[in-house]
Amino acid sequence: MKTSACPLDILPSSLFKSAFQSIGPSVLSIINASLVSGQVPAYFKNAVIHPLLKKPSLDPSLHSSFRPISKLPFISKILEKVVAKQLTAALDEHNIYDSFQSGFRRAHSTETALLRVSNDLLTHSDAGDCSVLVLLDLTAAFDTVDHHLLLERLRDWVGLSGSALEWFSSYLSERSFSVAVSKFRSSTTSLTHGVPQGSVLGPLLFLLYLLPLQHILSSFKGISYHLYADDIQLYISFKPHEMSKLQLLHTCLDSIKTWMAGSFLQLNEDKTEILICAPDKLVPKVRDSLGQLASHTKPSVRNLGVTFDPALTLDSHVSSLVRSSFFHLRNIAKLSPILSRSELETVIHTFISSRSDYCNSLFTCLSRTSLNRLQVVQKACARLLTKSSKHTHITPLLLQLHWLPVNFRVHFKILVLVYRALHGQAPSYIGDLLSPYTPSRSLRSSDQSLLVVQCTRLKTKGDRSFAAVAPRLWNSLPLSLRSVDSVVSFKKQLKTHLFKLAFV
Repeated sequence: MKTSACPLDILPSSLFKSAFQSIGPSVLSIINASLVSGQVPAYFKNAVIHPLLKKPSLDPSLHSSFRPISKLPFISKILEKVVAKQLTAALDEHNIYDSFQSGFRRAHSTETALLRVSNDLLTHSDAGDCSVLVLLDLTAAFDTVDHHLLLERLRDWVGLSGSALEWFSSYLSERSFSVAVSKFRSSTTSLTHGVPQGSVLGPLLFLLYLLPLQHILSSFKGISYHLYADDIQLYISFKPHEMSKLQLLHTCLDSIKTWMAGSFLQLNEDKTEILICAPDKLVPKVRDSLGQLASHTKPSVRNLGVTFDPALTLDSHVSSLVRSSFFHLRNIAKLSPILSRSELETVIHTFISSRSDYCNSLFTCLSRTSLNRLQVVQKACARLLTKSSKHTHITPLLLQLHWLPVNFRVHFKILVLVYRALHGQAPSYIGDLLSPYTPSRSLRSSDQSLLVVQCTRLKTKGDRSFAAVAPRLWNSLPLSLRSVDSVVSFKKQLKTHLFKLAFV
């Protein structure tokens, strides 16, 4: 576990961990006593809140300018970690999770969520369909969870009973918190609703609280959805002559609002955004068919950190990314005289490489111009790190630094995701996009782990989706790479293979 500090800790967490060989048996007795009795000690249920100013430019006299950071005793997190591991194992075994929920789940991420959504939108776009993407956001969702409803869902939807259900009832009841600012701390007050902030179990319990929403969303045939914690994405695709299907979107949103009202959750209307992915001549018709929802349409939307545009080219995202990268690069250049080379490389990777690599598996739709713009950023980073002039040939520098060019970094990410999906280490909704190739008769290619290359291409467009690009990249790998067993070995050998393609 990560070492975290809380004013309520009797022992500092670093000392607690270093002395665990001695105090471990006592901690084990406390945890087992809690699990057997179905009771959580009161000390474990008290939190200290530290208000943190979101941005230096915000007004500190306004409560909304602060982000509350909740801290719990370190030993309480150990107990929660034990319960979370057992509960997660049961949820996986009985397939209770919503298959399209990517928040706080192992092997799931914002990238896998966006990859599935963008793949579906691109597939329909390349087939000549129109699409409407709706982004919904909840207002203080974690703070409005009703404890009685949560316990009902743990009982009826998860199947908890007996001492396990009693433990969660005790865990949620009689919780309290105080606010600490500088050396001052407020009196303690009770916490009667919401999942515990700063806890290990809080995010998991919120996902279980949303389980009924899965059945509502899946009941609307023709509407696809994806969740990342409390961020909800709805999208519907249709032929240009099927505008009437948008009425289904209104019905779906009404059902969502009704369910949320009964679950003490509220949609943030101000943050509801709609993106229309259709040819320019059809956009007015689609907007008219949306009715009252038309006021929420945007020329582009920021979806989990990636900016989507109507043509699904990600050009606006690349522009923002390049602009931000050069801003940070100029600031890093000012610090370069006082940093060692290893420190400078760490700073570059932290502020620039991490941004350009974020969700780069979506970059299958990028034009050559956009890829070149990202490559310019990487070249500038390489020249700054090696203190080379702008006239220096870049290929030897990238080879010296062992940096893959941008387009090969995209291929690397896609191929690693394909490998994980084929070996059960990726979300099921990613694995569903890949189909093993099975020849109709016995051929030498039968045992080469090939994938079916999907094609939705129109005469004026090329296939840009993950489901179309990934099989082609995978099938181009040598058989020795496709048959590697370990993901670590695969990544090492894949990088060597891509380096040969890029630089030899």
